Amino acid sequence: MDILLNILADKKINEKITISGSKSESNRLLILQKLFPEITIENLSDSDDSVHMQHALSTKEELVDIGHAGTAMRFLTSYFAVNDGRETVLTGSHRMQNRPIEILVNALRDLGAEITYEDKEGYPPIRIKGKKITKDKVQINGNVSSQYISSLLLIASKLENGLEIELIGKITSVPYINMTLSLLTQLGIENTFEGNLIKVHPKKNIAKQIVVVESDWSSASYFYSIAASLAIGSTIQLSAYKRESLQGDSCLAEIYQHFGVTTTFGDHFITLKKEKECNKEVLEIDLKNAPDIAQTIAVTCFSESIACNLTGLHTLKIKETDRLVALEDELTKLGANISVTNESLQLEKSTEIKENIAIKTYNDHRMAMAFAPLALKVPLKILDAEVVTKSYQKFWDDMQQIGIQIKEVKR
Repeated sequence: MDILLNILADKKINEKITISGSKSESNRLLILQKLFPEITIENLSDSDDSVHMQHALSTKEELVDIGHAGTAMRFLTSYFAVNDGRETVLTGSHRMQNRPIEILVNALRDLGAEITYEDKEGYPPIRIKGKKITKDKVQINGNVSSQYISSLLLIASKLENGLEIELIGKITSVPYINMTLSLLTQLGIENTFEGNLIKVHPKKNIAKQIVVVESDWSSASYFYSIAASLAIGSTIQLSAYKRESLQGDSCLAEIYQHFGVTTTFGDHFITLKKEKECNKEVLEIDLKNAPDIAQTIAVTCFSESIACNLTGLHTLKIKETDRLVALEDELTKLGANISVTNESLQLEKSTEIKENIAIKTYNDHRMAMAFAPLALKVPLKILDAEVVTKSYQKFWDDMQQIGIQIKEVKR
């Protein structure tokens, strides 16, 4: 499905939007719920990724296909590795079969897991023969995707002797590691994170409890981007959020002050308000702890005629697409002067935005959603717009509620 987005007639709005539970929290909790059935989850994410995760955890088939769901691929690799007596072939989409899994597989093999590659060395599909694991120490690079580390942490308390992970070198995406550890703590699973060592103690059972998933901050980023382009005095209320968030992307509240957008925390909601015009010439920010919002910020800077230098983006090379190259290609089509490296993005101040450009999404939900707020400036087309369901089922409905006109068009 391709759609045409048209600009708002009135740039001053006051709207309320409810956003589904965090995909990151939901997928962690789904694994933990399978290990500890005492858990009840509320406000679960309705994303495709979480649907794939639920299906994979409930099926008894040997072949488990998780489509584009990278989080599910990584978390399930460890889960099936300790599912004693079960043999599983874990696979996914064509893109998933070209996203590396070797670092996690090697760490699990070091612990004694039995995992082999069905096709290309280092990539899915992988065959996993579940077994009891008794080793309790492993090393893994600290600058890899935090999902590899979280994958090990999620199963750690079910290992006979718990698990000690030594992170080698510089550690990136710390908030996502802390999110996993905070959920373990919330469930009563003892753990420590000191220096480069993480230790999770074994736990056989936990107390019955209900866990309410906070709404997704990554999804909130697109409304921050919209708010930056609105008339002064506009407000957007988003629920359900909390001040003390486990999600690294909650740094949005601080970052978007640079664009004149303030955040007020209420009782399980936040209110974004366009307070003033942005007078910043260049935005320089290290996003190593929140790389998923890089696309949104880059597009906002382009939209608001602000130069930016974004760093800490090395993990974007192995997402649904090479997000840095995709950003460079699509922003260039719109008239941007942009350059990228393997871990950074530099954007010069723009003077105009080209109209009616067709934005490719590369099977990447965040490409579609990050570019949508540009409709407040110029009409544009989003190709394969249904890709947003990977993380945000109601995205286009919510865009229409904001006032953006959407029309399905033929390519």
